[in-house]
Amino acid sequence: MAENESRVTRNEAESRYELWLGDTMVGRAEFERHDSGTAFTHTVVDDEYSGQGLGSVLAKGALDDAVARDEIIVPHCPFIQAYLKRHHEYESHVAWPTPKHERR
Repeated sequence: MAENESRVTRNEAESRYELWLGDTMVGRAEFERHDSGTAFTHTVVDDEYSGQGLGSVLAKGALDDAVARDEIIVPHCPFIQAYLKRHHEYESHVAWPTPKHERR
């Protein structure tokens, strides 16, 4: 794999999607599995890689995989929420959290 080639992988053991550039993990989108779906709780890209659009690469990879698995997406993470508001193609797979279900 080329050094700057990115890929998103699902790490079930750590409950997260990982964004890799070559052999370096540069970001992650953490999730919790529930009967009602997959709750995305936190997304982060390492500071030295910020501002390069990699957060969007990570979000797209994670959300595409969740959709392919026929999972309902429950976005608690503000970054994932913002991404979904700009990408309506995921609408039929999203269950927006209500105040009653917001994480504390």
